[in-house]
Amino acid sequence: LPEAEELVSTDGPCISSVWIDRVNLLSYVTYVFMTYFHYPREKAESLMMHVHQDGRAVVSAGSRDEMERDVAAMHSYGLWATLAKDDS
Repeated sequence: LPEAEELVSTDGPCISSVWIDRVNLLSYVTYVFMTYFHYPREKAESLMMHVHQDGRAVVSAGSRDEMERDVAAMHSYGLWATLAKDDS
């Protein structure tokens, strides 16, 4: 996978993604999404299942600064996260 810095230009909207790992429990990933993003349980569980089944899930979108903050927060929780330019 490319490094996050290779994926992001300095302008335009960005997304943050959480990637699958074999370390964290599914319940912990759900807890992080509920705690940090304040997502309701149903949305947090849905995103967790995307990570589990698809290998990653886009968990937030916004400015580069906001996404850098979200990625850093996911790292502080021990999750693998990256940011990229939103091409959608």
